Amino acid sequence: MTKICYASAVGSLVYAMVCTRPDIGYAVGVVSRFMSNPGREHWAVVKWIHQYLKGTSTMCLRFGSGKPLLEGFVDSNMSTDVDTSQSTSEYVITYVGGAVLWQSRLRKSVALSTLEAEYMAAVEASKEVI
Repeated sequence: MTKICYASAVGSLVYAMVCTRPDIGYAVGVVSRFMSNPGREHWAVVKWIHQYLKGTSTMCLRFGSGKPLLEGFVDSNMSTDVDTSQSTSEYVITYVGGAVLWQSRLRKSVALSTLEAEYMAAVEASKEVI
């Protein structure tokens, strides 16, 4: 694994995720946690994500032709990181059907219930919209 440019490959995935591909946000977040000591399994996942991008290269973000409507979608998974018991929060904000803002990340604080994790994710998305 010392001869593999793991950090460079993950960096290119982060660039794609931030610019145009919100669909790979969670997967890139998971593989980026292993930058200091990646294993063969992590490298296999990075290669799979690159293959996914290659297979879906004709897909793109588009705005619809409907009413100018701003919508937000939020999700949170309680305690997805078994080491720290942190939750993962994701949100997507769309305008006229096209994604304009998205994020997937580990929460800084630990939620004590699923409801609390959902509220924390909704508050974070609401702050971004404002």
